[in-house]
Amino acid sequence: MGRYIIRRTLWVVLLLLIVSAVTFLIFFVLPSGDPAALRAGKSPTPEQLAQVRHTLGLDKPVYEQYWIFIKGVVLHFDFGYSFQDSQPVRQEIFQRLPATASLTLGAVVVWLLIGLPIGVISAIKSRTFIDRLSMGGALLAISAPVYWLGLVGLFFFSNDIGRVAKIFDGAGTYVPFSDNPAHWFGSLLLPWLVLAASFAAFYARLLRSNLVDTMSQDYIRTARAKGLSERVVIWRHAVRAAITPIVTILGLDIGVLLGGAILTETVFNIPGIGRYAYDGIINTDLPVIQGTVLFGAFFIVVANLVVDIAYAFLDPRVRYS
Repeated sequence: MGRYIIRRTLWVVLLLLIVSAVTFLIFFVLPSGDPAALRAGKSPTPEQLAQVRHTLGLDKPVYEQYWIFIKGVVLHFDFGYSFQDSQPVRQEIFQRLPATASLTLGAVVVWLLIGLPIGVISAIKSRTFIDRLSMGGALLAISAPVYWLGLVGLFFFSNDIGRVAKIFDGAGTYVPFSDNPAHWFGSLLLPWLVLAASFAAFYARLLRSNLVDTMSQDYIRTARAKGLSERVVIWRHAVRAAITPIVTILGLDIGVLLGGAILTETVFNIPGIGRYAYDGIINTDLPVIQGTVLFGAFFIVVANLVVDIAYAFLDPRVRYS
């Protein structure tokens, strides 16, 4: 297990280097716009462009530019300064991380509490009315885009244009946890439900499919033949074996959302990393885009590493040499 973790960790480092190299080439080398012109502002003089190019190190060879960039990222977690407001990208990301983490972790709890029980019930009641009803509802939830659900939710429940009496206190206005925990919960409850809807539906369908297949395995029949209760057979044996793919997808989904839930944060005006990335794209702010891309890649590859290691503890059939 130790050797496997070391190999996977080295692989994570290599992937991050590749992602950083690709993003650097796209934003600073390929003809996607002159970074010096974007940084200098409107109608810069040739002297100003030359000064900005020197300040950014764009007058150096490409390999030297990349070395300076990667050294700053590795040693100081420095992504540079925003072209729009000259603020450090690292500082902005860290300030917005609590909002993104609150949105992500809350949505994860919601979709697991909803999706997993529905998946188990549908598998146990396979081919019954309950199964068809739950899977039909799941299909509808998967088909509904997050931004559409978010706009519908704001139309009915937001503080200013809401058409229904207040159910979600603070819907549409994010409040940090440190300011008021109760208002923080109320401001994120609707975004949690909207973001969790499609995830819960997908997890329910995936768990049902895996569990139906698992319930027909020989070791399940053996467990029943030993006289174990149906509850023990389902939860201790069947669900434990069927949930392994869920763990894989859960780790990757958490990594992606921690890197920025762009649509949800934009619809609900949540000042998170996803909204920061959206603003960077709209304003062609290359350091912001590059910083959020690398930050999201870091969460994804680390989540993938954690999932791979968790396999051995969740499924006794999995062993790493």
